[in-house]
Amino acid sequence: MNRKGFTLVEIMIVVAIIALLAAIAVPNLLTARRTANEAAAKATVRSFSTAAETYSTSHSGAYPTTEAELTEFIASAPDYCGHAVQGYNYACNYLAAGAGYTFVATPVTLGTTGSVTYTASTGGVLTPLN
Repeated sequence: MNRKGFTLVEIMIVVAIIALLAAIAVPNLLTARRTANEAAAKATVRSFSTAAETYSTSHSGAYPTTEAELTEFIASAPDYCGHAVQGYNYACNYLAAGAGYTFVATPVTLGTTGSVTYTASTGGVLTPLN
């Protein structure tokens, strides 16, 4: 009697090996994703700060008061301010009469999408908060 096919033991060994590989790979992928989200948030906040400082230089020391004023220097301003993008919520706060700004990137889910809150304020100072 020559039967072709796999035995239950062979299939269970293959399933166990796949489960072991998944148990090793998934946490590493989640860590890489969180790290990428944090790097993107940091770069975005820095870009917003640079755009606001450039705006100030072009407008006799006055800072922007809306996202619309920033679009000349960073086209994605309306897409980020007040929205969640790549695991982070972005808040753009402008002081009255062009006196300054604060840009904040906060993780949507702390620990999962990111573990650091980034803040940039008038003068271009970027501050990570854990």
